[in-house]
Amino acid sequence: MAEHPICDIMDTSLENIKEMIDVNTIVGDPVQTPDGSVIIPISKVKFGFAAGGAEFLPRKNEEAKEDKVLFGGGTGAGVSINPVAFLVVGQNQIKLLPVTNANNTVADKIIDYIPTLFDKVNELVSKRRAKKEKEREEDYL
Repeated sequence: MAEHPICDIMDTSLENIKEMIDVNTIVGDPVQTPDGSVIIPISKVKFGFAAGGAEFLPRKNEEAKEDKVLFGGGTGAGVSINPVAFLVVGQNQIKLLPVTNANNTVADKIIDYIPTLFDKVNELVSKRRAKKEKEREEDYL
């Protein structure tokens, strides 16, 4: 059985989307500054894709052929690219500079805060471990 016409439509659309969205879209090309720092843009990419089609019966006055496919179809896609942050590497440090946006939701703010929260929890756990080790050492003396 031959491949269905919707497959050709979908393949063409997906190939075009692949050309638009690659890793360089999310993590952009690095830019070197005069002081030797490197700035790397980071973006959030969202895309949607839809495809559909229908087969039609031949009209009554047309000769019905088994190998003739009456088909109509179409596809649509949308892409949204938003800058999220810039990664600055240089001067013996790495900084993540977020792009502030008035449209940030509470969920976005919580997600942005997770690395800081993780660092604070890690620091707290390390302090407690150090304190317990010191207490154990004092108990042995």
